Amino acid sequence: MLTQSNFQSEKILFDRATSNSDAIPMVFAFPNTYTVGITSLGYQVVWANLATRPEVEVSRWFTDTHEPLPRAPELLGFSFSWELDYVNILNALTSLGIPINASDRTAEHPLVFGGGPVLTANPEPFADWFDFVLLGDGEELLGKMLTAYQTVRKANRQEQLLYLAQVAGIYVPRFYQVTYQASDGAIAAIQPIDSQVPATVEKQTYRGNTLSSSTVVTDKAAWESIYMVEVVRSCPEMCRFCLASYLTLPFRTPSATDSLIPAIERGLKVTNRLGLLGASITQHPEFDILLDFIARPQYDSVRLSLASVRTNTLSLKLAQTLTSRDSRSVTIAVESGSERLRQIINKKLHNDEIYEAAANAQAGGLSALKLYGMVGVPEECDRDIEQTIEMLKALKKLTPKLRISFGCSTFVPKAHTPWQWMPVSTSADKKLKYLQKQLAPKGIEFRPEGYKDSVIQALISRGDRRLQLVLRLAYAYSAGEVPSDGMYKRAFKELRGQLPSLDWYVHQTWESDRILPWQHLQGALPVSTLLKHLASSLEVKSESGFDLN
Repeated sequence: MLTQSNFQSEKILFDRATSNSDAIPMVFAFPNTYTVGITSLGYQVVWANLATRPEVEVSRWFTDTHEPLPRAPELLGFSFSWELDYVNILNALTSLGIPINASDRTAEHPLVFGGGPVLTANPEPFADWFDFVLLGDGEELLGKMLTAYQTVRKANRQEQLLYLAQVAGIYVPRFYQVTYQASDGAIAAIQPIDSQVPATVEKQTYRGNTLSSSTVVTDKAAWESIYMVEVVRSCPEMCRFCLASYLTLPFRTPSATDSLIPAIERGLKVTNRLGLLGASITQHPEFDILLDFIARPQYDSVRLSLASVRTNTLSLKLAQTLTSRDSRSVTIAVESGSERLRQIINKKLHNDEIYEAAANAQAGGLSALKLYGMVGVPEECDRDIEQTIEMLKALKKLTPKLRISFGCSTFVPKAHTPWQWMPVSTSADKKLKYLQKQLAPKGIEFRPEGYKDSVIQALISRGDRRLQLVLRLAYAYSAGEVPSDGMYKRAFKELRGQLPSLDWYVHQTWESDRILPWQHLQGALPVSTLLKHLASSLEVKSESGFDLN
């Protein structure tokens, strides 16, 4: 157990409000350690939003430490950003004496809510555990939720939730009935059970000109003493698998001079470590203005870290700036060495641009280039894997001074993307092992994401409400630890007949007219548009492959 010294080391960059005498007692939790949670910019910003409101008295909770908690909290919120953290949510509820299932709670228990990318994408596997869910950006949604709650604060639990369910972006699972064609079959219908509840809950999108920046700096963070600035939100590339792009559309770019530079200046007054975040930061139309600002002599002691940059924007100037600001590496996402496969993905990138980016990285003084890719992509063939190997070998030969690493994951279908209907490839594990065998002898560091972890991630990302039976049983088997893949398989075996199989959720192609578990939750784009994007990706001409054995 860590001590309160975690909080004592913080540099808080905002003025906490003095709570009113009748302030709402609230706990805001991150279901992981303090070191991980405080590095989450989303968690930091929501906490600051709450802590600057006099009508709220908020305490933070992490798995290893917490601030003094209110005796009788009225609200308990979770920032949920990694699927397998569900285990820590169940642990938290148990340790706080709160029934796991929302239907078992009474007036003496707080309303339990959640937000973040996992729940915005697909809250259904966890629907029984949350009284309500916030779908989308918190900047405006959080205030609307608190205003609505204050209106019905003295009402009974059912009346409170019914009122909250009528606020745009607030999803109350208990007011939606899901029926199935069979206990182990597809969904037959999802319908509201009260006429006051909307048939569809729409994700809320913040469209202001100011994005997020750190509200606290601490040496206890995973990125020690870093100040983070969100440069862009979403991504204009729209790779067909990418939740970070599709779920958060539209692409937003705040003004460099009016918003980003003032935020950077605030941060550099308290630390010399700066992180620029976003799915595609170098596609900000004023990114060069930011680079020029950070390159000023007064910031010579600054250590700069960037999120993954678009490959064809890795210029010599960018590499030199990173080198001069104590960065040793840069990360690019290439997905594959196959031009054909990148066309299927909608990755607008050519191999020549990858080679040029690597050459710029080396010439600019960087010592390492990290590439990210994926196996198991729809329509992938063995030749695509060989072309990835050939491309990486060519990079190694072209830039011998660079340490080349290749991080590789398995394709996982995500809700609200064009590939939500596509399966996890059963041959992906074999392809990861083949890449390891071919790349390691060539001095290319290979960093695969575990295939078994990808299967569980896909299970949760495409799960419906019945899946909570599996999650609870696997949780019980693991005694509160993260379950192994064998525990999930054991749970499916024990629950056979009560829900579909693991293969059904993970490895089957779903029909385009199937009612999806999140069908009643509207993302950035309608299903009809996602289907058009799916069709366009699969129209790319296939290429025959050969056996890797």
